[in-house]
Amino acid sequence: MSLLQVTYFSEALARTTTFYMYLPNDVPEGTRKGNIHYERPTKTLYLLHGYSGTASDWVTGSSAQELAIQYNLAIVMPSGENSFYLNGKGTGRAFETFVGKELISYVTRTFGLSDKKEDNFIGGLSMGGFGAIHTGLKYPENYGKMFGLSSAFIINSIKDMKPGTKDGLADYDYYVQTFGPLEDLEESENNPEYVVKRRIENGEEIQPIFMACGTEDFLLQENRNFYNFLKDCRVQVTYQEAPGVHNWKFWDKHLEPAIQWLLGQEL
Repeated sequence: MSLLQVTYFSEALARTTTFYMYLPNDVPEGTRKGNIHYERPTKTLYLLHGYSGTASDWVTGSSAQELAIQYNLAIVMPSGENSFYLNGKGTGRAFETFVGKELISYVTRTFGLSDKKEDNFIGGLSMGGFGAIHTGLKYPENYGKMFGLSSAFIINSIKDMKPGTKDGLADYDYYVQTFGPLEDLEESENNPEYVVKRRIENGEEIQPIFMACGTEDFLLQENRNFYNFLKDCRVQVTYQEAPGVHNWKFWDKHLEPAIQWLLGQEL
């Protein structure tokens, strides 16, 4: 198992950026023997960190390395800063383009991994859960499945904010810079619900989605609401609730079930 720290120039971000990557390229034969996941080529999972996090969060906070070995899964962990993985205004803020198109193209090309959408997945926690599902919805040609843990589906919570106000996460100016004019959010490409509705209107099938949230998480209602929205839209969605708050204990516990779901295993 290799842990790589890769720095390259990102055109989307107009600067060099660093991502971490687990690559199960030298797993011992004894570990591979009898493991059905090594009877196929390596698949790839892009894991997105949360608000105020960094590219190394999944390395230090989770069992991603062991799961990469067990499931023959390359795991790519980029930095999204506090962008919600959206394209902000101005040069160097195209985080949606970075994760949705540029990074996956760079990784598949550089490391010889599959570029088929059925072999590439995206997931994340909190802000990264929002980013993973939004990115998966916007780039279905690249990502076959997506998941979010304690996802920050905050669109409906912030759309009516007024100048000079703030909530427990950030202030009005941050949200405008990140999401665009808040009064336009309901009909914005930055709103996952709008993207789902637009794709369905265009006759497109939405890829499967996995969600999990703790029953004591402050984002529980937002996750329930988005799950119910997806069900109403007849999107194939798997949703789990379990005791837990907004922390790594919950996220790491649900990372393996999410990966099993990605790979088509029964939960």
